[in-house]
Amino acid sequence: MSLDGQVFTKWRVRVGYLVGLAVLILARPRPLSLLLGAGVGLLGLIFRGYSAGFLHKQERLTTTGPYDHTRNPLYFGSALLALAAAIATRSIAAATLLVAYFALFYSVVMRREEQELRRRHGAAFDKYAREVPLFFPRLRASDRGAQAGSFSWDQFMRNHEWQASLGFLFLLLILLAIWHLRLPH
Repeated sequence: MSLDGQVFTKWRVRVGYLVGLAVLILARPRPLSLLLGAGVGLLGLIFRGYSAGFLHKQERLTTTGPYDHTRNPLYFGSALLALAAAIATRSIAAATLLVAYFALFYSVVMRREEQELRRRHGAAFDKYAREVPLFFPRLRASDRGAQAGSFSWDQFMRNHEWQASLGFLFLLLILLAIWHLRLPH
């Protein structure tokens, strides 16, 4: 197997567990960092959740809602969650690990998924890719933004987006426990 997107996709979760463990070891959370991280994390969860309510994986090319502003709104929301975790840990080393992990793995994964979408949707995806930025959302909507397609709670649930919320809450609880354990007794 070559060092392409397949290797990165395969190892993304495995390496993520190791990075997560290292981040927790390096964490030096305080109540204010946890509160600020939770606030940024809430924005990331809202962005991801709203995006998941539009996404029809493997069924059709989703180009409305947040997908009219960025081709990867779920990953943009994940980047906000990574930033939130970095803030909550109050550790430059942990933040550096999180940013490096996200930049390395997700940039490759986004490009690989883009190739799959191009194979599946051809010219329609090429047109979409020319009009909508890869990662950072544009502020203005296109004419496509007003077309059919709206948020669906059923789609949100089908995409299992609630798991991101539970995962982030679990992270905050672990960081709270770390802070408590590091208090002088």
